[in-house]
Amino acid sequence: MALLDDLKWRYATKKMNGTKVSQDKIDYILEAARMAPSSSGLQQYKVIVVSDRDLLEKIKGVAYHQSQITDCSHLLIFAAWDGYNDERITKVFNYMMDERDLPHSTMDSYKNTILSLYEIQGQEWQAHHAAKQSYISFAMAIAAAAEQKVDATPIEGFLSDKLDELLKLRDGGYRSTVILPLGYRKEEEDWLVNMKKVRLPKDKFITEMTIEDAADIGDLPMTQTLDGFAQK
Repeated sequence: MALLDDLKWRYATKKMNGTKVSQDKIDYILEAARMAPSSSGLQQYKVIVVSDRDLLEKIKGVAYHQSQITDCSHLLIFAAWDGYNDERITKVFNYMMDERDLPHSTMDSYKNTILSLYEIQGQEWQAHHAAKQSYISFAMAIAAAAEQKVDATPIEGFLSDKLDELLKLRDGGYRSTVILPLGYRKEEEDWLVNMKKVRLPKDKFITEMTIEDAADIGDLPMTQTLDGFAQK
């Protein structure tokens, strides 16, 4: 039950006090983000850590001047691939096979199936798919921060194109997806700190379904199978 207690403790901190978070806590949070599952195990995203005050000031300027960005200890920026291609996927799978002492060709059939499925969707769909994977890592980081009693504020309110330009992300084939300031709450100036945490009641949030509740859509044609196509 410890994790649930930690999640009840956390909230989207509105005012941070500038206190530095110890490196061991930052490392713990980053390791949780690194260990997150991703589609096909590709880890099609990365985390950029910023603690440089001058750079944080620049980032604040493209994030509607939200104070958490410059009052935090460290800012985590999640960035995802802007698309899928053979070179990218092959590089990841080859590394995976090297780590498992398997031939590189082990994943060829699987890789080709993925590419054939993704290619027809177009680059915007691919970028969106990769971005969704980064959010899984992002959620792990939030939970780990709560475990460490480190405050965190999920932020989507920023100009992604401007942030990408500032950090030169597009040059490497990445797009920023979401940012996470880490630090400690400044209780006396945070209007949300003592507010009751409100979530939907369980009966409104959770729905259990059976086959009788589902729509009849008939049998769907399946021309390809993707064994093990899941989060890894």
